[in-house]
Amino acid sequence: MPSTNDLRFLGAILAMSGIMLGAFGAHALKGTLAPPLQEVWHTAVEYQLWNAMGLIGLAGWEPVFQRPGRLIALGVLIFSGSLYTLALSNLHWLGAVTPLGGLCLLGGWGWVALKTWCHRK
Repeated sequence: MPSTNDLRFLGAILAMSGIMLGAFGAHALKGTLAPPLQEVWHTAVEYQLWNAMGLIGLAGWEPVFQRPGRLIALGVLIFSGSLYTLALSNLHWLGAVTPLGGLCLLGGWGWVALKTWCHRK
């Protein structure tokens, strides 16, 4: 049986690293990134933090949403990770990778919605 601790752990790691990356972007990268790339960085942090909170919230639900939670975590890694890399490298082709992460996020949250709908009383 999957453990809710796995989702809590993933959520906590994403939240902690999101806060660290947000602070890094606001302070260390403030004079380094051009304003459009600062916005890209901010978007990456925002999506990471919102989905981290969602994963932590999912950990308390029954039935356990282990597989959709992992898809959401993968989505955050691809979505936010590609945006972080784009902001730091200015390699705009990475923007083509970002929607794959968005699709994982949509799929994960859609899966949660479907499982919730199917298990309602």
